[in-house]
Amino acid sequence: MSTRRDNRIAAFQFLYMWDINPPEDLEIELKQFFDDQKNPRKFYNFAEELIRGTLDNHDAIDSEINSYAQNWSFRRIAKVDLAILRLAIYELLFRTDIPPVVSINEAIDLTKVFSIPDAKRFINGILDQLKEKLNRPLREPVID
Repeated sequence: MSTRRDNRIAAFQFLYMWDINPPEDLEIELKQFFDDQKNPRKFYNFAEELIRGTLDNHDAIDSEINSYAQNWSFRRIAKVDLAILRLAIYELLFRTDIPPVVSINEAIDLTKVFSIPDAKRFINGILDQLKEKLNRPLREPVID
């Protein structure tokens, strides 16, 4: 498994935990979370970037989910699927160094492992709609 995949899994797990039980002190919670992982914390630099970016842009990300989750009330979306969507949408909107098709494929792979089989269609549907509004190459990173 790739380092980035391991980091995405860790980011997804933290975001899921954060949604279920938001910590009072993010820094303490992040330290404890990464201390409990199998690799040293520096291995998870990418995961930490994803977590912080997703949480910093939480309202904008949830707004996007609401706009594309047609016929679904936000609170009906499974927490696992919500964590995957938040992570992927953060990458799509705010990480131009990651090609959109990579973010979508990684989200679908997370869904296959951590959610129910039908969830991948729901998640892919939302991410594909969002992908259409992006104004950048889909298969290449944008390097600033």
